[in-house]
Amino acid sequence: MKPETRYAKSGKVHIAYQVVGEGPLDLVLVPGWVTHLEHQWQEPLQARFLERLASFARLILLDKRGTGLSDRVAEDALPTLEIRMDDVRAVMDAVGSRRAALVGISEGGPMCALFAATYPERTAALVMCGSYAKWMRDADYPWAPTRADHEAAFDAYEKGWGTTSVGLKIIAPSVANDERYRKFWADYMRTGASPGAGVALYRMNVEIDIRHVLPAIRVPTLIVHRSGDRLINVGCSRYMAERIPDAKFVEQEGIDHLPWFGDADAVLAEIQEFLTGARPASESNRVLTTVLFADIAGSTERIAAAGDARWRELLAAYHSRSSAEIERFRGRVIDTAGDGVFAAFDGPARAVRCAQAIQEGVAGLGLALRSGVHTGECEISGDKLVGMAVHVAARISSTATAGEVLVSSTVKDLVSGSGLRFADRGTHVLKGVPGEWNLFTAQAGTRRSASTA
Repeated sequence: MKPETRYAKSGKVHIAYQVVGEGPLDLVLVPGWVTHLEHQWQEPLQARFLERLASFARLILLDKRGTGLSDRVAEDALPTLEIRMDDVRAVMDAVGSRRAALVGISEGGPMCALFAATYPERTAALVMCGSYAKWMRDADYPWAPTRADHEAAFDAYEKGWGTTSVGLKIIAPSVANDERYRKFWADYMRTGASPGAGVALYRMNVEIDIRHVLPAIRVPTLIVHRSGDRLINVGCSRYMAERIPDAKFVEQEGIDHLPWFGDADAVLAEIQEFLTGARPASESNRVLTTVLFADIAGSTERIAAAGDARWRELLAAYHSRSSAEIERFRGRVIDTAGDGVFAAFDGPARAVRCAQAIQEGVAGLGLALRSGVHTGECEISGDKLVGMAVHVAARISSTATAGEVLVSSTVKDLVSGSGLRFADRGTHVLKGVPGEWNLFTAQAGTRRSASTA
């Protein structure tokens, strides 16, 4: 459940904020660029990141003026860093926080750094993630984009604002092809700001330069940056770490700019240890899982033959029957993009029988599926599963023929004694997967109920 949104008055402007958790430490999270306090909780990985911060601190969230649920501002009267510091102080005062750790993400970092230098008595610590002191290239700062680079980005964002195509491959490449997140991102941009306001704020961000402030920061400081960050080069953080007295710099692997994607736990562990002195207890997020992939064979031809309207009806019926069978066999639907089904099971026999049941169920619709099943270790990432086992199952599915349930030798061996029968399909090389794989076709045989599978 998302927390209650309240408002603090900063001058004549209302700043939206939320408070989550009851930890002994106050932690103010200052986000980058465009945000929306309530919409952000709809993204599972982002919500998990915030919940983890709230597990050891009283987490204070806000929408900066001009974005999200805070008052809009005129595009010719954009807030300076000084004004935004006033907004943070207003929120802290509203929640009764005399002193807090500040965590600045991306463009939120420079404002937090200036706040820490200006109000050390109110700053318990400073943390910057994927941030910068300056974001414009010059002779002694060669790792930042040029003005021409930024101008091209301004134009792209203004034309593509609120669509699924703009920005994601740079900001969060690991989810750039995830249709669910692409839709969330488009909605998030539209709710966060208008195109004109968003680009105006972006223009303001690239003019920030706090390099002269860095030596004056005297609070404990942690700087975290991913080495492959495609939006803000890691050189920006290395530069700050060399100039902030006694700053701790942690460079991590990864390509995502936003910290809740990629290895979010590594980022969270560094923040928690820095602020509390103790790393979080290790939580196993890997589990042995059976993965099922299925899609409709010859879907392109079927669309052409059936027409768009009829095809949508067939897809709806197909997904409805698939979901019902997956639930019956105690599985969990992970994704249903397009004509594909991605599901997870805690037992391989149930996954195979479920695939067979789905195939039988959609045959009456005139559809034939290509199904692949594999068992292996997967990583739990929010409400998703990732890892090589997922990749292998997808490749097995793409190798199957129409109407075939194709399984790995791992699945075949694990279901010994279940009554399932298999035909050897030989050795295959799966694209992008090391080695050769022995695959088997699950044959129609003795049917068991889901409860005894």
